[in-house]
Amino acid sequence: MNYVLFDEARRNNLLPLTFLRPVADIRFGILTIREKWEKYLNCKTSTLTENYLSARYPLIKEKENIIINGAICPTTALIKEINKLQPGQALVKGESVIAMFLNEKDFEQHSGTIEEIETELEYLEINNTWDIFDRNAEAIQADFELITAGRKSKPIPENCMAIEPSRIFIEEGAEVLAASLNATQGPIYIGKDSVVMEGSNLRGPIALCESAQIKMAAKIYGPVTVGPFSKVGGEVNCSVIFGYSNKAHDGFLGHSVIGEWCNLGADTNTSNLKNTYDNVKLWNYPDEAFTDTGLQFCGLIMGDHSKCGINTMFNTGTVVGVSSNIFGSGFQRNFISSFKWGGVAGFSTFQVKKAIDVARVMYKRRNIEFTETDAQLMEDVYNLTHNYRRM
Repeated sequence: MNYVLFDEARRNNLLPLTFLRPVADIRFGILTIREKWEKYLNCKTSTLTENYLSARYPLIKEKENIIINGAICPTTALIKEINKLQPGQALVKGESVIAMFLNEKDFEQHSGTIEEIETELEYLEINNTWDIFDRNAEAIQADFELITAGRKSKPIPENCMAIEPSRIFIEEGAEVLAASLNATQGPIYIGKDSVVMEGSNLRGPIALCESAQIKMAAKIYGPVTVGPFSKVGGEVNCSVIFGYSNKAHDGFLGHSVIGEWCNLGADTNTSNLKNTYDNVKLWNYPDEAFTDTGLQFCGLIMGDHSKCGINTMFNTGTVVGVSSNIFGSGFQRNFISSFKWGGVAGFSTFQVKKAIDVARVMYKRRNIEFTETDAQLMEDVYNLTHNYRRM
């Protein structure tokens, strides 16, 4: 069977995190949603998404295809129901389409010809950007069970203090040096070739992905995900960092989501609670307005390739788009669109050619090729976000 992960309307509620990726490639827990499905299905998937993203995420059609909602996380029970589908059937729950069985010719004209099969199964899903940190504890727990089932952890070093060691898993190649690991509130996963430096205090649930680093004397209390090849120091609480991003120095990051290839300068701080204790409102791209999250705690949502200078202060409930550079004293505004350069004193446009040059340098430092496809995607997002830069 050919499996395809598809985007639907909620993709726009997940901007700016979905400007450069399909929903399924959001990291949620230890794995991305795509990685979860591929582990459960034991196969590779392709993607049905926006046209401009298809160069990097091409769609593969076969004679028979099951297309699956990329915002929904798999379970064994859910996959059993999906695999019972017959051509022309869809598995649904309420208004959400979970999966459909389509023949190749039906990709373009399936509307109105689908037989809906209702399910009552429970599953994790993301509808808004804040769900990524707000439900991350559940996602870490599910991934931890999936990844570690039937496997044995590398021994916890004797120079570490470990509480609830049965809920701590250390992969081969990882280094954990004189750290405190407390898994009473949730599991701690230390990924392949990652490093936890001496004096660090980790309180689960925590996911440290492949080749990521926790810097000396960091205070990390979960649920927190540190994505592959990222570096984290200072104080972090209830946040998700996708990958190849750095918060390497002191400063507080709380109830936040940071995209890939971001850098937070030394002593960057995020406010995640209003002095009035009111619910936090967050910028919503489809509505072009601030939406009530229903949460008292909400910090920073930062799109890929964005950066901030030392001592930057982010207000409660701030959204930063793709490839913006923020610096200067004082609290920043709550919505900073993509390809902006500046801060409280004012912004100018960060020209896309310069943004591409910076991205090339960053990729080269990590021994990754920045391709022409990558450059074109940056240009596409620059054009898509033109109107927001006027705000």
